[in-house]
This record gives sequence, C-alpha cells and structure tokens, in this order.
Amino acid sequence: MTPDIPGAGNSLVDVRSGTSTTWAGLPEVDLPAPAAVVVASSFAALPAVLRHARRGEELLVVSQGRMEQHLREELLGAGFNLVSDDGLEPAGAPRAAEDHRLWLLTSGSTGRPKRIGHTLESLTTVSGEMAPRRWLCPYSPGTYAWWQVVTLGLAVPGQDLVVVDPADLEGWVPAAIEHEVTAASGTPTFWRQTMMAHGDDLARVPLKQISLGGEPVDQAVLDQLTGLFPGARVSWIYASSEVGASIVVHDGRAGFPIEWLDRDVTGRPRLSVVDDELVISSPHHGEGLEGAVRTGDAVVVENGRVLITGRTSSDEINVGGAKVSAGVVRSVLQEHPEVVWAGVRGRKAPLVGKMVVADVVLRSGETSAPETLADLNRWCQERLPDYGVPRRIKLLDAIPAKETLKSDV
Repeated sequence: MTPDIPGAGNSLVDVRSGTSTTWAGLPEVDLPAPAAVVVASSFAALPAVLRHARRGEELLVVSQGRMEQHLREELLGAGFNLVSDDGLEPAGAPRAAEDHRLWLLTSGSTGRPKRIGHTLESLTTVSGEMAPRRWLCPYSPGTYAWWQVVTLGLAVPGQDLVVVDPADLEGWVPAAIEHEVTAASGTPTFWRQTMMAHGDDLARVPLKQISLGGEPVDQAVLDQLTGLFPGARVSWIYASSEVGASIVVHDGRAGFPIEWLDRDVTGRPRLSVVDDELVISSPHHGEGLEGAVRTGDAVVVENGRVLITGRTSSDEINVGGAKVSAGVVRSVLQEHPEVVWAGVRGRKAPLVGKMVVADVVLRSGETSAPETLADLNRWCQERLPDYGVPRRIKLLDAIPAKETLKSDV
C-alpha cells in the first residue's frame, strides 16, 4: 500500500456478503484506462477506487442497475473501455486516458444522466483529524454522494465503512446494529422510509452523526431525527456533481442563514440567489464549471433562512395567475403529524390552467382514511393561501424511491 492513502487501515464491511477487510486488504485489479467499471454491488467497486487512488488512471464507476443501452453506447463512443462481470468491451473510439480524471454520472432527475469530470482531490472535501466513526454507505456506486462517503474512508484514519446496496436497504438497520454504525448519510427519502418501517429498531443504532442531502431538507424530518437521536449531531448538506459539497448546516434548522449569501471567504463556496434560484461559485466544482453556476434549485427566504424548495423546472405552480411553490406546499404537508412523505405537483385544470395536487404517505400506511384526508385539507387551509391548497390528495402505501435514494419531488 502506498503511503499517500491515509485511510489504508480503515475497515470495510460488505453487508451483502458479510465480508470484512481493509483498504490494504482489497484485491488488486487490472483495468484498461480509461475504464468505465460496471458493478453489481457497491463493495465490488472499491478495488477500482483503490487502483485509481494508487495510479490515478481515468475511471468512471456505475452500478449495473443504472446501465442501459443508451448509456452503454454513449460511454463506448466516448472512449471508455467497459469492464463488468461479463468481461471487457473495448472502447468504440479508443483514445488516450486522462491522468487523475474521475467521472461521475448525475442522478438524471431532470433528464438523462450527464458526465461530470472530477479528481480525487476535488471529491475529497473532508480531511484532517476527526473523531473515529463507522459510516453507513447506502448510496448507488459512482454517484457524488457515494464518492463523498468513500473518499472520507480513504482520506481520514478512523473512518470505517459499512457498505449496503440500495437494493438491500430493508436490512440495513439490523446490520447497523450488528456492526455498531455510528454515522450514516442518506437522503430525506431514505430517512423517512427507515423511520416509517423501522422506527423502534432504528433507535438502537448508536448514531452520533446523521447527515441528509440530495433532496430538499425540511424541518419535519430534521425534528424527527433529532427527537429519535437527541445525542447525535444532525447535519444537512447541499452537494451536487456540478458544484460539490457547498453548504453544510449543523444547527438543526431547515435552510441556511441569510447572512451566508454573497459572502467571500477564501476556500469556501460563494452562495447567491438570482431570480429565486440558488447560484454557487465553488472551489469543489466539476470540470469546466468554474465561476457562478446556476444550480437549477429554487429557493425562498423566510424568517432569515434561505430554504431550498425543489427544482426550478417543477417547483413553481401557476394557479390562475397566482404562483405557489410546490416545495412550500410539500413542507406544510410533511409537518402534519400523520404524514411521513408528500409529493406535490401541478395538474392541468379548466379555467385556472393548473391546480395543486399531492401524493401522501401516512405513518400508518393507510390508503383509505377519509377523516385524515379531511384533516389534511383543514391543515393546509390554515397554512396556505387558497390557491396553494391541494385540490386532490392521493394516499400511497409506500414512499416511491429511485436507486439514487431520491423520490420524485
């Protein structure tokens, strides 16, 4: 093991297979650079990560579940050699590898996934001394969030990883109890699903650090996690493949202080709001994304906080000329004590153009609850203007989620 991997001795546990090793104990792999490594599990990607850390050879990691024909053709045409359990498929347009280049695929929430160029240095945003932690890594391999947890395990001694795949999340709580996980990172959808299904057992996980990101983080989910783990630090993080980890909030409140806007601090991202959209200039940006980047995320300013409500492309609903934020309506619904998750959108309607509709998951999982629906209607009427009150609410029995651990919000 080369001496430039500080976390070489950190332990790595694969929940699926029960394997336990360290970075130093991983098998060596031979990859033809540039390589796009298609993996069936998150743990299976770690040898490729180790090789890149040692040699700096150009690499892209993607899960088998995200690999479809269009993406396959795109990668081969871009000069990547595809490496999978089925063997090697040489690049359709061979080219020289770019040293130290790592490629990430965006989540594709607004269309097809895009490739964003990074380096191990730009992805390693946490370094230096930290209290020893054993981290749960539940993300799809190759995503930005996955790399954030993995680089933490590489770069900081004492940061162990317990790796679980998105397809196996039903069993992560007992595994976390068994392996004494003390830190976990996940999307709000991930945490809501877990609290709904495993609330009592979840409280037995000895968590000291809880992180949320990848989706808008509202006060309801922060309060629920703080109540379940009063001794843990609950943090929400704004990060993306384009601008990296740019906002970290530890005060238990949704949004970030308005005083953080338009500050120039050396080594830190600059945050701005332009036309109700979050704009970030980040030192952790992807290739070609220097300077101010429009994030595509809508924001509102309330009570001295800047709240991220959703994508600009879908957040604003125009009801007869009156505009309402889908994210604000969603937050109101999720503050209801019986609601664990809500999705809000606009639907075509006569006369007014669009009306607000919502999908809701109740803590009980019920899909027929007339009294609760009536109470939800009253709840919204008391907290929203009339045009923002959902005209239809559909009850779902489970929270819809993608492999990226995000729901359609």
